[in-house]
Amino acid sequence: MAMLTDKVALVTGAGAGIGRATALKFAEEGARVVVADLNVAGGEETAELIRKQGGEAVFTRADVTDAAAVDALIRTAVDTYGRLDCACNNAGIEGAVVSFTDQSEDDYEAVMRVNAKGTFLCLRAEIRQMLQNGGGAIVNLASIAGLIGFTGLAPYVASKHAVNGLTKNAALEFGKQGIRVNSVCPGGIDTRMLDSLADQATGGAQSSRDMMAPLHPIGRIGRPEEVAELIVWLCSARASFVTGANVPVDGGYVAQ
Repeated sequence: MAMLTDKVALVTGAGAGIGRATALKFAEEGARVVVADLNVAGGEETAELIRKQGGEAVFTRADVTDAAAVDALIRTAVDTYGRLDCACNNAGIEGAVVSFTDQSEDDYEAVMRVNAKGTFLCLRAEIRQMLQNGGGAIVNLASIAGLIGFTGLAPYVASKHAVNGLTKNAALEFGKQGIRVNSVCPGGIDTRMLDSLADQATGGAQSSRDMMAPLHPIGRIGRPEEVAELIVWLCSARASFVTGANVPVDGGYVAQ
């Protein structure tokens, strides 16, 4: 039986990678999906993929760093489907891979603006709407970089620790009002972002698979669909007693 029949789900950064896989999984589990991304072509493709598989989806272009745009995104969900039950705040950027002392203020601010501020703005707007609905479930995309450090990625690490902190705080504040908030912390996942990090770290000498697979005890990198499975489960009633958690989905990386 589908986990989210008749629910309405929102996914930011849904034009590719984990976001797209999550939007497709929400639809597979019976939800009507609001697909959001700055990348219009990618977002519209995700929405069309959902419709081709028999699901319901609407695409809207949204900049998660703009409070007015985020509020408009929530209005789109409510105007289109009448409510908002689930949300996955996935939009994020990686920034440059450089030494701490060589990190620029501009790069730091750009990464924090999308990953930390963007998650905050989405959480705030989603919670406001879910309070009107009588509850809901939200999953934020953090990273194993929100649990441990990574040389060369100071702004990204800081931003993902912030995501995990926002997750815990929102869960504490709104648990009694029927809103659960969790984060997932992926390890190396087969996405454009991982390819970009590998290219920067090795100067293009190694693929993301060659560089990252040996670092995971499970012996490989993950697939976006594997992260999506966890996200959608956390948004379902099957995870009704799970909130405030920062859950690794990392092939054992942080267990080392």
